[in-house]
Amino acid sequence: MTTPAPALLIAGHGTRDDAGAEAFRDFVRELGRRNPGLPVAGGFIELSPPPLGDAVTELVDQGVRRFAAVPLMLVSAGHAKGDIPAALAREKERHPGISYTYGRPLGPHPALLGVLERRLDEALGGSVRTPEDRAGVTVLLVGRGSTDPDANAEVHKAARLLWEGRGYAGVETAFVSLAAPDVPSGLDRCVRLGARRIVVLPYFLFTGILPDRVRQQTEGWATAHPETEVLSADVIGPEPELLDLVMERYREAVAGDLRMNCDSCVYRIAMPGFEDKVGAPQQPHFHPDDDGDHHGHHGHHGHHGHHHGGHSHSHAH
Repeated sequence: MTTPAPALLIAGHGTRDDAGAEAFRDFVRELGRRNPGLPVAGGFIELSPPPLGDAVTELVDQGVRRFAAVPLMLVSAGHAKGDIPAALAREKERHPGISYTYGRPLGPHPALLGVLERRLDEALGGSVRTPEDRAGVTVLLVGRGSTDPDANAEVHKAARLLWEGRGYAGVETAFVSLAAPDVPSGLDRCVRLGARRIVVLPYFLFTGILPDRVRQQTEGWATAHPETEVLSADVIGPEPELLDLVMERYREAVAGDLRMNCDSCVYRIAMPGFEDKVGAPQQPHFHPDDDGDHHGHHGHHGHHGHHHGGHSHSHAH
């Protein structure tokens, strides 16, 4: 008898917005529909039903003993780093005999960057047809905001990856709560950098109180600054790319194959403008600034000896 694959447990933030909570529950149901035979359940850390514990109980009642938990979150902040592991540890005490592995957050995966790019195109309504048109667009990517600097830095990383190779004038970053700059300050910064057309892009998976607040603050600022064209883009939403990515995170967790930053590595993924690097072997190389030590020609990649062409390596950094 083969051991069944671990069940998929989806952990969400929680929201006071009924539509946002229903979007999460719909998404979990769709994951179940797409993966017949795989037990799937989802719950929230706070604010909205069902709580994560109820999702665990639902699966345990189906006879599940092994789980892979995936945080349905773009960045690893307090929830992903602390609250979900704590909740899972509590469930392990409540249900002796269960075991789980824990996946990593979703962003900034190239598939999601592709959805963000689509949201920008939709907001611009077909008015951007040439690279020159894109060069006139400044994007303000707005994250949730956290007291965790690492989480905020992840939003900056997404912004940088969205900018590189896609031809926008710039991609600036702002936050809707807990971190600076806030949305109005972010828009002010864009203008000081010479922006003429700005698209405010919410870095959120589903609708909710915070994305609504981003839109309200954007509209308020735009009313006060009629000389600047400001557009609002939509959230990522329950796109096929998001469904596929959750399953990718599930498979990573099950295989114990949690990689470093291979998602956005130009040697593994065709990123816009860098397609020629995919699969390129890593050669020893000399850095002009290496203290004039001409014996050190092995460079900082040489000693890893890893080739990016295959999928078997793990980054040895």
